[in-house]
This record gives sequence, C-alpha cells and structure tokens, in this order.
Amino acid sequence: MGRVNIDTKKMSCPPLTGTFTEDSSLVFLCNLRSQLGQSCRKKGIESRLKKGLILIHILAVLTALKGNIMTQISHPASISIGARIRKSPYYNSTRKHGAKSFTIYNHMYMPTAYAGNDAEYHSLTNDVTMWDVAAERQIEIKGPDAYEFVRRLTPRNLEKCELGRCMYILLTDHKGGVVNDAVLLRLADDQFWISPGDSDVLLWIQGVAVNSPLDVEVFEPDASPLQIGGPKAPMLIDKLFKGAHNDLRFYRAQETSLNGIPMIIARTGWSGEISYELYLRDHKRGNELWELVRDAGQEFNIAPAAPNTTRSIEGGLLSYASDITRDDSPYTIDLGRLVDVDQEMNFVGKAALKKIKEAGAARKLVGIFIDGEAIKAPPEQRWCITNDGKKTGYVSRCIYSPRVESNIGFANVPTELSAIGTSLTVKAPWGDLTATVCDFPWIPAERIKR
Repeated sequence: MGRVNIDTKKMSCPPLTGTFTEDSSLVFLCNLRSQLGQSCRKKGIESRLKKGLILIHILAVLTALKGNIMTQISHPASISIGARIRKSPYYNSTRKHGAKSFTIYNHMYMPTAYAGNDAEYHSLTNDVTMWDVAAERQIEIKGPDAYEFVRRLTPRNLEKCELGRCMYILLTDHKGGVVNDAVLLRLADDQFWISPGDSDVLLWIQGVAVNSPLDVEVFEPDASPLQIGGPKAPMLIDKLFKGAHNDLRFYRAQETSLNGIPMIIARTGWSGEISYELYLRDHKRGNELWELVRDAGQEFNIAPAAPNTTRSIEGGLLSYASDITRDDSPYTIDLGRLVDVDQEMNFVGKAALKKIKEAGAARKLVGIFIDGEAIKAPPEQRWCITNDGKKTGYVSRCIYSPRVESNIGFANVPTELSAIGTSLTVKAPWGDLTATVCDFPWIPAERIKR
C-alpha cells in the first residue's frame, strides 16, 4: 500500500491525495477524480481541457509509480492450510517450534521461515540447523531393469554409480530441456531413489516407464528427508549415532536407524554447509525423530531453519523453476559436465543435446554483482535485464550477502553478454540497477576436512 500526493498547483488546482493498493486502483482513481471535480468547482475552473490534463497527469504519475507502489504493500501475505495439500511427517513439530510461513513444494507444505532469513543464515553458518525438507518427495525405481532404466533418464554417465553412491543428475526431455535437477541414490543393485526439486517428476518418469519395455516399478516410497546442516552438523551426527557414521563420505548413503526409527542417512543437502539428510522411512514417527534431533542438538545451539536463500546463492546452488527451467539445456546453466553424449546409452534428449553442444548454447546462466542498496529479500518475480534499451534476459534470484558484502545473484542472458565483466542494466521495481557479470560460486560449499 502507498500514499500518493499529486501536485496540481501549476494547473490552478489544490494538491490531490489518495491511498493506492493493488486491489483498489480503480477506487483510488475515482476518489482522485472526485477530488478533482470538487477542487475545480471551488476554483471556478470549468474547462474540460484542464480537467483532462489533470487526469492525464494523474495517470502518468500512477504509471511511473506503479512498480514502486506495488512493492511496498505492507500487509503480510498468508497461505491457507487445508487437507488438499499434504503435510509432512514433521509438520506438527515445525509449527510447535516456530514455523512462521510455508510454501507448497511437490504438493506438500514446506516451511520457509522461522526466525527469518538473516537469523537462520547465522545459525547455518556458525552452528547447526534442522530443516523439514520432506517435500523433496522421493521417486523409487525398482526392478530387474532398474539400472538400465535410470540410465535412460539422465545424460550423466552412471557407469560408476555403485551401491551406496549418490550422484547429482539432470533429467532432460527430448529437446534437451532440463525437466529437473535431482540427487540419485543407489540403495541396491535394483533399487534407486531420485530426490528432485519442485515439479511433477514422478508423473514424467512414470510416463517414460509406460512406453518402455524394461521391467521396473516407479512409485513414491515412504521416505521423508530431515536435513541437518552447519559446521557443527558432524558433532551432532556423532552424538546421535554414537560415531557409527563418522566415516560417511560426501555423496554417500547408508541404511541405519535411530532409537528404532528406520532411515537412510546420506551426506547430501542443499545448504552450502556440511550437511546430512536423514531419510525417515516411517512417516508416523516424524515428530519423534524431530524431537530426538532437536534435544540432542541443544548443546550445539541447534535451530530450526528453512532452505536459506542467501547461503544457497553464495554457494552457487541452483533452484529448479527459479534458476533452471525447461527452456534451459544443461549447457545454458553451465552443467555440461553432467552430460556425456558419447556414451552408448541412448538417454532421453541425447540427439538434441548433441546438436546443442556442437552449436553452442544460445544463452547462459551467469553470476552477477548488483550495485545499490542491500537487497534484503529475493525478487517475487523475475527482474528484467536490458541492453541498449532492449529486453535481453532476467535475474532469477538475488540477495545481499553479508560475507561477500555485495548484492549477488544469477542472471539468464544471451551468450554474447555472458563474459566476465560485462555490464548489464537490471530493471528493479524501484529503478534501474547496474549489474556486472562475475564467476560463481562466491563462497563454495563446505566439506568435512579429513
């Protein structure tokens, strides 16, 4: 909501004022028009021409201010909680321990704030945090032909994906577009989990399976990740499991249990800090697991947290549907290392990706520094990027980093504008900002030093 004052002194009419909100623009304009009529009558101004000029002036001011006014809506938004959307096994615990807001991710409520982005960032980078990421719904692929089927889904070469290995993979469509980015877990010779970002990947994989001659089942298992992340995460894991998983290597997974609660523990996570994910395998015991982890973490100053925008951007961790879309190929987002077009396996999108690799990607996702005041919240929608007055791309996510001491983010631009040092104009809601293309990540993801 914003208050607007329109100076009409030069038109022989007193100033006009009004309150403008996204939902009341028509009422606002009508109120100003009424003020205009009354003011003009008091002044004896009957000229329709002057009235018309003043109305045009009002519309011009509104047009100029609209973007700024719309970003200053002060009333908080909310999300309705109902039975239509699934609740995670940890839902009651997240509410009990301070979850203030949620989003819908893979058809499930996922917390987006407890103490706030800055406070949670501090806990994540200094102590240890626990995240309800059960919305990372697993997709299980099981059967005699599971290995061959999974290889058909991704352009990454999986020849070295042995038992207990986790691998970051892309799923691509027949045009080479990224359907999703995911973590692949191999739990048995004939059993895999795919842990995806937000999209209906389960349906897509089931669609591939329907038309495949391979003998596999594709379904959603009872598996709900609880992430533990931060520099003190190894100490908490050591305490919880009495040292049983201290030697667990990066991107490895093992079957385990805690107080009889069955789970898979993996050295994975989307935090940018040292992370573990506890894949709960009995949804009825979610709140029990939450309390066990929370109680054990008190000596390490544990705090509940949501996926942190600041740390994910610093670490160059991309978010599907924000930084990656189906319009992007792996080469657009600088993940060509996850594509092997020379392998024998005829995966989905192979022919298209060969052509894109040979021709070169037309667009690139780049890191950017953005000048100006600290950006305290990520954009609610993409910010346009222009070059010589023409729209050429967009900012997908950006935020102020207290450790980098700058606004940083990702931009999708034509390849010819992707060179380090290239200057770009960003159309923020409050005005033009200058951005400079740079390398990312700014602060690489932390790993255990052995």
